[in-house]
Amino acid sequence: MYDAAYAVKKEWVGNVDYYRGLLEFSNRCIKNCRYCGIRRGNKQVERFDTPREDILAMARWCYEQKYGSVTLQSGERQDAAFIDYVEGLLRDVKAIGNGALGITLCVGEQTKETYQRWYNAGAHRYLLRIESSNPKLYATLHPQDGNHKWKVRKACLDTLAEIGYQVGTGVMIGLPGQTLDDLAEDVLFYKKQNIAMIGMGPYVVHHNTPLGKKVREAGVDTPAARAERLRLSINMVAVTRLFLKDVNIAATTAMQTLHPLGREMALKAGANILMPLVTLPQFRSQYQLYDNKPCLEEGQEQCRDCLSSRVASVGDTVGWGQWGDSPHFFNNLK
Repeated sequence: MYDAAYAVKKEWVGNVDYYRGLLEFSNRCIKNCRYCGIRRGNKQVERFDTPREDILAMARWCYEQKYGSVTLQSGERQDAAFIDYVEGLLRDVKAIGNGALGITLCVGEQTKETYQRWYNAGAHRYLLRIESSNPKLYATLHPQDGNHKWKVRKACLDTLAEIGYQVGTGVMIGLPGQTLDDLAEDVLFYKKQNIAMIGMGPYVVHHNTPLGKKVREAGVDTPAARAERLRLSINMVAVTRLFLKDVNIAATTAMQTLHPLGREMALKAGANILMPLVTLPQFRSQYQLYDNKPCLEEGQEQCRDCLSSRVASVGDTVGWGQWGDSPHFFNNLK
């Protein structure tokens, strides 16, 4: 199956892998998701905001290194100050190299007006993971309040597509209570929503979260269980590539968390997007959505060189200086 998926990748998107320099610029979040290490209720996390000049310096570094694109990610906020800040930041990043950098945003659920403002300011891709296409399973991951509704998240994906973003989404794989039927429905959800980029990976425990504590207390976070979550995740990459031939699929960092060669395994099963970390080193330990996140101690140069070696090891090349937009998005416009 992996060989077949890699053959489809070569035919439809090429054996070229594209970089999205991942800049996690703030871990302040209004949400209290039961699995996430930067949830509002985690009082052990030291909150940070990366200085604007440092964000722009790292974006400029990505441009100089010919990454082609950056991903700006943070915890979720919906206040006017945050919305204004992101809008200005986007315009500043867009000015680097006269618009040379592609920009993906990953900052959660917002209003249509906010999404439109950010689109007008220069963001053209948006990643908002649905986490599960099954509303009942989704409900087990979140407090049951008005701030964590599946239908709101789904409506945001619809709004982003309506505005004209290349929309990315994805799910966690190996969640407690998740079935193979759920995973199959997730792939069908990608198709129904006409998703351009898919970022999915294994569920990895964070020790100081309600879900993480429940999983550990139940004794189901064993090495064998983690290996199975990784296997399911690589299978999902392959099946998604076989079914949705021209989409972008990320080889996510969570896969490397569960196996040293997890990202290579994903590339060989059809993934074609990598997100090298360019978050400032002093903030990385405070942006852990799950335990044992790799690359926390590496500088951005080390991360660049490491990923380039990983890409070469599977016989792929890096699409230096290219946005690497999803062919599916443009094929759908024809």
